[in-house]
Amino acid sequence: MRKFVLGLSNALDTLARSVAVAAVAGMFVTVMIQVIARYGFASPPVWTEDVARYMMVWTGLLGATLSFKTRSDAVLMTSVFPARPHWLGRLAEAIHSAAVLTFVLPVVYFCFVGLRGGFARGYLARQAALTMDTLGIAMVWVASVVPIAMIIILIHLAARWAEVPAPAQAEPQTSLD
Repeated sequence: MRKFVLGLSNALDTLARSVAVAAVAGMFVTVMIQVIARYGFASPPVWTEDVARYMMVWTGLLGATLSFKTRSDAVLMTSVFPARPHWLGRLAEAIHSAAVLTFVLPVVYFCFVGLRGGFARGYLARQAALTMDTLGIAMVWVASVVPIAMIIILIHLAARWAEVPAPAQAEPQTSLD
């Protein structure tokens, strides 16, 4: 099970990185089209701003999964406490995991379930009823990145706990001869 979780986490990280890079590239191309059309032809397409905005949303949320995987997120506890397998390191990881779960689990839950408990009024269901004015597609395609990113973070969190902690390094001894 440990190898499966670690492999899934690594595969999702690779996929998220590829999609985030493609979204950044698409956002750049879209903005360049908008700039050239606005200043070169005085007639920018109306869809470019929306496409760039939605690609930025995908980039930001997928980027959050990338930073969580590489521990580049704001992690105060691990910089103060020793690393696992020391008991303080385990305590710091447990507190950090509890904070992540406190944020992520309600987001995932309410993406699918509404405030009164029905699936019909969850975040994604409400977004499916909306349509982008400029593109004519359902907003659920943009909003779907929210539960995707949160579920990827949960998988990365499980992979953190599945990792075998490195043995504690002994302090180098210095002689005062």
